[in-house]
Amino acid sequence: MKIKSHTSSRFWIWVFPITFLIHIAEEYFGGEGYSGYLLRLRGITLSPHRFLVGQAIAFALMIVGIILAKQLKFLNYMIVILGAVVLVNALTHCVQTVAHGQYVPGLVTAIILWLPLGMITLLRFKSQMRASSYWICLALGVTIISSVEILIISS
Repeated sequence: MKIKSHTSSRFWIWVFPITFLIHIAEEYFGGEGYSGYLLRLRGITLSPHRFLVGQAIAFALMIVGIILAKQLKFLNYMIVILGAVVLVNALTHCVQTVAHGQYVPGLVTAIILWLPLGMITLLRFKSQMRASSYWICLALGVTIISSVEILIISS
């Protein structure tokens, strides 16, 4: 699928922060909340306040990254990076739910929003980039979300 214009990329990039806010709301309010889930099932103490502060920082970094990507003209690269981040995050929620046999806060938005957004993004933008650039962006996205997971585990 070819991107018709640069305007399409400019619109597409803003879907990520919007869905991020929806996903974080579910993680915060869903079930026992992600903080409660981490404590109960993984023994990780992360207060709801600290969770929200971390997510606010992540949201701010996402916005700064988008603005820089627009200014420095690497918007499609940033879109692929974010596509990889949301896809891996969605898959993580699915795997955790299956592994624990119960709802993990964030699962619904992971399945309804982030799984399709990540897959469609990666498929849609693959033809818009050189293969090497695409795979580097994909690897960066996986590295980012993996680093976040490691940070949470080591809290």
